[in-house]
Amino acid sequence: MYRYDAYDQALVEARVAQFRDQTRRYLAGELTEDEFRPLRLQNGLYVQRHAPMLRIAVPYGLLSSPQLRALACVARRYDKGYGHFSTRQNLQLNWPKIADVPDILAELATVGMHAIQTSGSCIRSITADHLAGIAADEEVDPRPFAEILRQWSSLHPEFSQLPRKFKFAVSGAKQDRAALRVHDVGLAFYRDGDGEIKVRVLAGGGLGRTPVLAVTLHDALPWRELLNYCEAILRVYNRYGRRDNLYKARIKILAQSLGAQKLREQVDAEWAHLRDGPSTLSEAELARVDAFFTPPPYDEAAGDESAALDRLRAVQTGHPAFAAWIARCVHPHKQPGYRAVTLSLKRAGRAPGDVTSEEMEAVADLAERYSFGLIRSTHAQNLVLGEVRLDALPELWRDARASNLATPNTGLLTDVVCCPGGDFCGLANARSVPLALEVQEKFADLDRLFDLGDIELNISGCINSCSHHHIGNIGILGVDKDGGEWYQISLGGAQGFDASLGEIIGRAAPAEEIPGIIEKILVAYADARQPGERFIDTFRRLGIDAFKARVYGGDKEKTTKPREPQHA
Repeated sequence: MYRYDAYDQALVEARVAQFRDQTRRYLAGELTEDEFRPLRLQNGLYVQRHAPMLRIAVPYGLLSSPQLRALACVARRYDKGYGHFSTRQNLQLNWPKIADVPDILAELATVGMHAIQTSGSCIRSITADHLAGIAADEEVDPRPFAEILRQWSSLHPEFSQLPRKFKFAVSGAKQDRAALRVHDVGLAFYRDGDGEIKVRVLAGGGLGRTPVLAVTLHDALPWRELLNYCEAILRVYNRYGRRDNLYKARIKILAQSLGAQKLREQVDAEWAHLRDGPSTLSEAELARVDAFFTPPPYDEAAGDESAALDRLRAVQTGHPAFAAWIARCVHPHKQPGYRAVTLSLKRAGRAPGDVTSEEMEAVADLAERYSFGLIRSTHAQNLVLGEVRLDALPELWRDARASNLATPNTGLLTDVVCCPGGDFCGLANARSVPLALEVQEKFADLDRLFDLGDIELNISGCINSCSHHHIGNIGILGVDKDGGEWYQISLGGAQGFDASLGEIIGRAAPAEEIPGIIEKILVAYADARQPGERFIDTFRRLGIDAFKARVYGGDKEKTTKPREPQHA
């Protein structure tokens, strides 16, 4: 992974010193709350419902073991002994004291970590495919480009005061695991017929109050023009994005008002002034950054998988729990003899994405023992060891299980994606975590979960959609109704290149009714699915009315006809 050099380190340490002085002045009464607010937001510090929240950057989801141990240490020393991994691949501390935040940032700086641009109206921390660099279906490793974008965007003077926050996501695989189409800019790297790296540039996506799927601005951008073209997009947005209305300030609103073709024309006109300019990437620059992402020292002897697979099958035969873990938590790898492994943060009774200091230290130990000391955070709020030898899987499973990190539910209904909700967030209309825990408890039968197969359940406590409920196969949104907590259910959302936004199934319901409604939805799916169909496939074939009929009764089900898919 990328290692900070003297320049990076000096920048981070200067930022710590600057914020330490700003915090001192605020606590001494020399800065008002209104004056301090933009300063703390620029350093990832929020004031939530009960306490401050500090969002720590994990650029494109990559962590080293020393960094994870540092996070464990600050969570234990300055918080309540745990952190929360978010859908932005970052880690949040929910209970730090404002006076302690400069010390937290100073400690994190010693391992090359910070909170720069995790908040504010700027280019936020860049996210990526959590299998970047190792995915079996990958055409281009996007990590060097993500790092180039990070260096270019960090404290960029022109884009530090945008109309609103701006989010990038990158991927280089045939399957989109980075939710590119719901980002302000999504970058899909691939190789053309001549083997040249090109970029499919998507823009204008986003969720929240107005969910929108991104449109394609450029289908084959030469990689050398990456920064020039992104700068052109940001200049158009910075110039024409709404600043008079907080709710209409995102680039998705600009894209809707202009239309895809007009936005493309404006970006191309701006790009014409930047093309082949100083920000054009060179082979030397790409090679400089790419050198940090060379493959680890794989054991070539592990490449002959036949014997290891035979032993693995024998172990699975005698251990159904191990077989279940292999089926859901172990993923293909581009290097023969190796696999990627999800360490689930979704066990029953635990808020999704939460991880204790002890668990962080356990993951760091596992990473050093099995995965060259590297850890990846995911959009689904889990952790991944990316470089595990095939023949080490039984031992890893035993060790992960001992630390409660081997729940075999990756991609299943109980792998709930969930924001902190009303238990923490001042913006939330309803609590998310209690509902997630109730769903995990009600649908804990592993045999049934495996039978139902891939179902993405996302729960947001408010319309900001921090848990991406709009693109959950089953999405749940907390809403306020006469001062009470109610929940609205949508179906048919999905991420990926064929992303779709969920459709609201009907009236909002109180928390106690939601598990029952989910049960009816699952039964409707199980009754209607065809062999090999996932939940999203069945929904797209039948449409929402078939599910409405099963949830709310009536005779719609009898007359519902299959519909053409409405996803993009």
